[in-house]
Amino acid sequence: MAQASPLGELSLSYPAPRRTAAPQIVSGSLKAPLWLRAYFQGLLFSLGCSIQKHCGKVLFLGLLAFGALALGLRIATIETDLEQLWVEVGSRVSQELHYTKEKLGEEAAYTSQMLIQTARPEGENLLTPEALGLHLQAALTASKVQVSLYGKSWDLNKICYKSGVPLIENGMIERMIEKLFPCVILTPLDCFWEGAKLQGGSAYLPGRPDIQWTNLDPEQLLEELGPFASLEGFRELLDKAQVGQAYMGRPCLHPDDIHCPSSAPNHHNRQAPNVAQELNNGCHGFSHKFMHWQEELLLGGMSRDSQGQLQRAEALQSTFLLMSPRQLYEHFRGDYQIHDIGWSEEQAGTVLQAWQRRFVQLAQEALPENSSQQIHAFSSTTLDDILHAFSEVSAARVVGGYLLMLAYACVTMLRWDCAQSQGAVGLAGVLLVALAVASGLGLCALLGITFNAATTQVLPFLALGIGVDDIFLLAHAFTESPPGTPLQERTGECLRRMGTSVALTSINNMVAFFMAALVPIPALRAFSLQVAIVVGCNFAAVMLVFPAILSLDLHRRHCQRLDVLCCFSSPCSAQVIQILPQELGDRTVPVGVAHLTTTVQAFTHYEASSQHVVTILPPQAHLVPPPSDPFSSELFSPRGSTRDLLGQEEGTRQKAACKSLPCARWTLAHFARYQFAPLLLQSHAKAMVLVLFGALLGLSLYGTTLVQDGLALTDVVPRGTKEHAFLSTQLRYFSLYEVALVTQDGFDYAHSQRALFDLHQRFSSLKAVLPPPATQAPRTWLHYYRNWLQGIQAAFDQDWASGRITHNSYRNGSEDGALAYKLLIQTGDAQEPLNFSQLTTRKLVDKEGLIPPELFYMGLTMWVSSDPLGLAASQANFYPPPPEWLHDKYDTTGENLRIPPAQPLEFAQFPFLLHGLQKTADFVEAIEGARAACAEAGQAGVHAYPSGSPFLFWEQYLSLRRCFLLAVCILLVCTFLICAVLLLNPWTAGLIVLVLAMMTVELFGIMGFLGIKLSAIPVVILVASIGIGVEFTVHVALGFLITQGSRNLRAACSLEHTFAPVTDGAISTLLGLLMLTGSSFDFIIRYFFVVLTVLTLLGLLHGLVLLPVLLSILGPPPEVVQMYKESPEVLSPAAPPGGGLRWGLSPTLPQSFARMTTSMTVALHPPPLPGAYVHPASDEPTWSLAAIPAATDSGNSSSRGSCPAITA
Repeated sequence: MAQASPLGELSLSYPAPRRTAAPQIVSGSLKAPLWLRAYFQGLLFSLGCSIQKHCGKVLFLGLLAFGALALGLRIATIETDLEQLWVEVGSRVSQELHYTKEKLGEEAAYTSQMLIQTARPEGENLLTPEALGLHLQAALTASKVQVSLYGKSWDLNKICYKSGVPLIENGMIERMIEKLFPCVILTPLDCFWEGAKLQGGSAYLPGRPDIQWTNLDPEQLLEELGPFASLEGFRELLDKAQVGQAYMGRPCLHPDDIHCPSSAPNHHNRQAPNVAQELNNGCHGFSHKFMHWQEELLLGGMSRDSQGQLQRAEALQSTFLLMSPRQLYEHFRGDYQIHDIGWSEEQAGTVLQAWQRRFVQLAQEALPENSSQQIHAFSSTTLDDILHAFSEVSAARVVGGYLLMLAYACVTMLRWDCAQSQGAVGLAGVLLVALAVASGLGLCALLGITFNAATTQVLPFLALGIGVDDIFLLAHAFTESPPGTPLQERTGECLRRMGTSVALTSINNMVAFFMAALVPIPALRAFSLQVAIVVGCNFAAVMLVFPAILSLDLHRRHCQRLDVLCCFSSPCSAQVIQILPQELGDRTVPVGVAHLTTTVQAFTHYEASSQHVVTILPPQAHLVPPPSDPFSSELFSPRGSTRDLLGQEEGTRQKAACKSLPCARWTLAHFARYQFAPLLLQSHAKAMVLVLFGALLGLSLYGTTLVQDGLALTDVVPRGTKEHAFLSTQLRYFSLYEVALVTQDGFDYAHSQRALFDLHQRFSSLKAVLPPPATQAPRTWLHYYRNWLQGIQAAFDQDWASGRITHNSYRNGSEDGALAYKLLIQTGDAQEPLNFSQLTTRKLVDKEGLIPPELFYMGLTMWVSSDPLGLAASQANFYPPPPEWLHDKYDTTGENLRIPPAQPLEFAQFPFLLHGLQKTADFVEAIEGARAACAEAGQAGVHAYPSGSPFLFWEQYLSLRRCFLLAVCILLVCTFLICAVLLLNPWTAGLIVLVLAMMTVELFGIMGFLGIKLSAIPVVILVASIGIGVEFTVHVALGFLITQGSRNLRAACSLEHTFAPVTDGAISTLLGLLMLTGSSFDFIIRYFFVVLTVLTLLGLLHGLVLLPVLLSILGPPPEVVQMYKESPEVLSPAAPPGGGLRWGLSPTLPQSFARMTTSMTVALHPPPLPGAYVHPASDEPTWSLAAIPAATDSGNSSSRGSCPAITA
């Protein structure tokens, strides 16, 4: 230490010092928080020492365990089903969807393929023969698509959806009808004869050309076939459906076409039709009664004159309906054409997908590039392809992101001083985080958590950025171990100092993402759980495996090997720095002089218990800085002992053998101490910071009012693609959604008809429901059923009045009259099922328009079997389906008279069309109205619910904001509790939570200014922002808490020691997010990269700017103070006006002390290389920091020893 003074000159009977000069004085008293934290840090210290002792074994076992978990990725499954991804778990929508699938199965009745035509540029009128001619060209090209699979050719007529194919007993007629029955195609071309060209069916009859819809007149055909077959029932069926001449009686779009039939209205005058007039009120398929396509389904951007007549339209749409895979499989299951290919439902799905892809491709290529019109095509397979592409893992981006992070970590941690360089540690740390991410995802796969687009596109980069933060933190702490720390305790000391911070940030991150899993959207819940699990694996890797890597690197430094290239010896070996003693006059240490010999005053007293004379250096010294020192106030002139002088002078050594470039001496810690902290913690700077952040908060509060709810499919699909162009055009011109009002079991349909009619009326009156034309009856099964009964009742009454039907016979009556006869005599009694006296005493529909309950289910069986077109048009989807029943007018046996009743209904539905839904507010209004109508019906005993895509994907917005606020509040409370428990200081925890709440509000407001809509995805990020924000705040707060001195001094010291790791962590997070910009999906860039980047920047600003200022003003008092308190009698003289460093003591001393002035020559050795053997330079006693019972915080002091602190 210093030359010993002649102790014999002091009296050995000197009394012992009073207890007031205790080595450490806790602020207040020795509190439980300090003891608990010390206990926890002791556990971390023991863990670190054990890991260092067995570093090789720990590293091997850790890599083995993480590698084994990573193998779970082999069984990972990627979910692309929209319903499985977005329908709220456990919600009423989920329950309703489950009920629908339980009754009807997994699939929809059909799939839609759409063509939309617009002008180039958009806005021109398309109601011209030329524009419709181009539409016909594109639709015809698409309808002729054929694909060859499994040795068979598949065209539209084989796979299209056909509505209500009737059952005919005549086999020849049945086969002909099956081939000719038209596909359901909703197109504006159906107003013209050219619509028949899209129907590909044909049939052959001897003696006449092939029968196609372009030359088929059903009325004429039935007359020709009448002599050869009994087709009276089929004729009545066509008459009821109002088929007439089908397409043959419609005008020709191009009357000059040689195939234009003579029956066309404009065939003879050869005048082009008035397209707007023909399309007014929509078009019809081959059945005028059951196939009416409303204008809104065919035309977009319509405008009308003052009389309401259609004038112009800016878009045309044609929709082709295909069977579902199950329907296609069932349709061809027994067909001889496919018996040799092992026909299955998977093969049916493959056929449909291949056809749809070809359909879209040919439709988009149907018109030349220089055409004045453009075609947008889309299919359900196109959407599936988008979702699959959205969910694919981009190996190039993942590898590129991790390589970029490797390079950054290596470059950041490389040093000119070979003993301090940690480039290899950085490389190994990033690779370890990569393995931890893979193991976390593998564990998720083993737990059965499905992957989705967020998992594959975002999570690898987000987890990398978050995980590397702790790597930087531990690496920085490891290089700043206190001098004199034994080699075998270096890793333990590192964990003791920084393990609490790492644990706090990791636990908060896990809790944040677990709380984000409260968002009941399966895709986001899976993503949140996966991130939480990956963060847990990162935490385990950083706390258990990475210290083993640090220990191995310590061994490399002990062996004096080069960094990265550890096979080569380091040119920088241990050097001895000799500082020549020089006496100083006037007790002043000139700045810049490299000797550290000075004359100081010390206190000496006799310790009676040990019979030793103890010399104590005063720890409180008044340092007067020179003008050039940026530390120009108390804040930047910390009071310390001689050790502080040594630490400051150590930074000015000029004789180190391994010299570095001047620019290499600059570090983030140096910047924080000498530039950033002095500027930030000045009074006017604090005021400016508070004003600016207050303004940012106020502006963000305004921005929160700009945030709109919603997430459209156009937000997900990459911009500039044909798919995005179609979706944008569809949203603009054809915002129509097919929905259904589903009625369940639990009530008697037969006795609840009035309630069902009222429910339909309430639902039809909703603003968003597209009303049917005034000339068309409501399109529901109950209306169709009642109207059919009224029709056969009228036929019976007519036949009865004319005498064709009597009590005993109906053979002379009409088909409908015979059906009514059979239904009227039913009693519903199993013992006496028939009562002929009821023929004239009852009606199938009473005066109130209700069906007699006793006839309801028997009439339902008859209607379903006798009116297939009406049943198909109603889209009733009955469950259980009514039994099949064949009517034969000439069979008068008793068995034929009995009609089996249908089972009580458990499922039926009314179809509706919603229109005008552009914004999320429109969807929410429609959903609330539909739910209110169902609630009113429930009061009348009818159990019903709405079904359709608006209710599946938009109902979440009814409670999304409430769920978001609840999750944020709960998470803030959890964060406060976690920080309060681990920091053991509610005051500090409260400041942290305040800053985190500000970050969340500001991020939410910035989203409003950026035009980012609020959906489940931003909600997850907003909730997770609290956990991520802890990364930027807790280190600064913890450093402030355990540092000694005034608030300003403690804030400066905290910044000095946390600025570098926090900044490196933020940069590493940004680098991890940077690779998201390579995604082809703008959705990934806007909703993940932009939001997370803003979050990172906000975290950096709040953690390194706002929080230090708040701590310097409102921070809690220090948990410990300096080990020595000056007596009131000990007064320090005024500092000299000179620029030197000076300390002084009052000439008055406590009674137990004697003053001794001595020349203390300090031999300063540089911090030895870890593990290097230090040879004593002389017989002088060496000065060890550990020998002095001072409380410098080894956890937060740099090698200069500038900030007094303790390790609690």
